Amino acid sequence: MSEWELAETFRSTSGDVRWGSLGQPGQDPIVLLHGTPFSSYVWRAVARSLARRHQVFVWDMPGYGASEMAAGQDVSLAAQSRVFADLLTHWGLEEPLVVAHDFGGAVSLRAHLLHGARYRALALVDPVALSPWGSPFFRLVGEHSEVFEQLPPALHHALVREYVGTASGPGLHPDVLDRLVRPWLGDLGQPAFYRQIAQADQLHTDEVQDRYGEIRVPTLICWGEDDTWIPPARGQELAARIPDARLERIAGAGHLVQEDAPAELTAALITFLQSPHRRPAARVPGAVAP
Repeated sequence: MSEWELAETFRSTSGDVRWGSLGQPGQDPIVLLHGTPFSSYVWRAVARSLARRHQVFVWDMPGYGASEMAAGQDVSLAAQSRVFADLLTHWGLEEPLVVAHDFGGAVSLRAHLLHGARYRALALVDPVALSPWGSPFFRLVGEHSEVFEQLPPALHHALVREYVGTASGPGLHPDVLDRLVRPWLGDLGQPAFYRQIAQADQLHTDEVQDRYGEIRVPTLICWGEDDTWIPPARGQELAARIPDARLERIAGAGHLVQEDAPAELTAALITFLQSPHRRPAARVPGAVAP
């Protein structure tokens, strides 16, 4: 995966999912979930560091990155959480360590609370988890996605590039920004970009946020102190809702902590993931199997 190519394919209910793994098979498994409008590429530095002691699974959600993009595709939080639960079964992972960023945070929480996915430990990085969420721009696009889909390609390119760039506190390297923007260009990418925003329904987090107190999995919450997409105060609120959750703030990082402070984030994750998690990740009462 030197060039970060996801070599494997899983046929999900929402389209083909591209995935890959790093590290030696049989090592303690970790699964990384990306957010929106990103892909597993944002995890590359962290994944390679964790792979020294773990088998690290990475994947692009349907409608994102290298995974399938198609008209009429269901890329909602509800669909992604079902796909994630199915992927864990496909990989044969019963209680992996899970690290989830942004939209992926909501996916991991829904999979755990609604679909019976079991984790040995959970780390949430600037997650979408508590309402209200979505910037004014995000809501505007969601309400008028059909109009935005018709933008001339050059204008769409400029819009997406500017939007993605604001996720970083200090700013992204131009090559990194190009890589993050690239999947959203062209005849498939442009409509896919607006499709995922149009389907980002807050009802999907409303459905589970009152159940966070049921979580018995050891939980770490990391938050970039300079996050302008989701206020850092949300981290403190979320930590208060999840029993015994620990909050760690990452200085000098915006919403894309993986890009802004990969060393600091990796250190926090390693300390947490390698601590003895003696409590088994019990199935959540009332959860429905996928």
